[in-house]
Amino acid sequence: MRKGKYHKGWNEIKINDSWAIFKIMGEFVNGFEKMSAIGPCVTIFGSARTKEKAPYYELTVSIAKKVSEAGYGIITGGGPGIMEAGNRGAHLAGGTSVGLNIDLPFEQHDNPYIDDDKSLDFDYFFVRKVMFVKYAQAFVVLPGGFGTLDELFEAITLIQTNKIGRFPIILVGTSFWTGLLDWIKTTMLNEGNISPEDMDLITVVDTEDEVVSIIDSFYKSHTLSPNF
Repeated sequence: MRKGKYHKGWNEIKINDSWAIFKIMGEFVNGFEKMSAIGPCVTIFGSARTKEKAPYYELTVSIAKKVSEAGYGIITGGGPGIMEAGNRGAHLAGGTSVGLNIDLPFEQHDNPYIDDDKSLDFDYFFVRKVMFVKYAQAFVVLPGGFGTLDELFEAITLIQTNKIGRFPIILVGTSFWTGLLDWIKTTMLNEGNISPEDMDLITVVDTEDEVVSIIDSFYKSHTLSPNF
């Protein structure tokens, strides 16, 4: 009797999983159609918990403004904190301001600086992360938490394994990132879990001018195009 109930429930789960494929496909199709029409962009990551007027919030506004003035759109996760600051800088510069929102039980809500026609909603983190990577010409990563690290290391892994073409990955905030990078060098690298050249995939800076300089220098010898 218990076995019968178990198998009935398991079969229902499998059916629901099959139908979920269509929802996932719908998110990919909608994302690809909208993002492919936007043009070259830079993705900015960082904590949703960073408050307005905080130093990294204000620095992110300046970075996004300067990157927008250099001709790139800005993509963020669409929420508060560093994401809001990125969209705000793009808005102030009159540039393209994209928000890829995710449905979460806390923290996430649309910020008011996203272009009305460039706000996309996602239920699946993995679909959203594909959009971040596929349409970004660079990642600019401000201090953040687990989500920020997830997005950062996924991009590094895809480049390291040649699944996507290389693009600049710029960490902003020497004081924040030094401990992590020291651990990568003294533990991961010394254990042989990564190669010395993998460290070249990351650059650490502290100013908006450095961010723009790195992106511009990279694309003097590389083509602006979507990944994958």
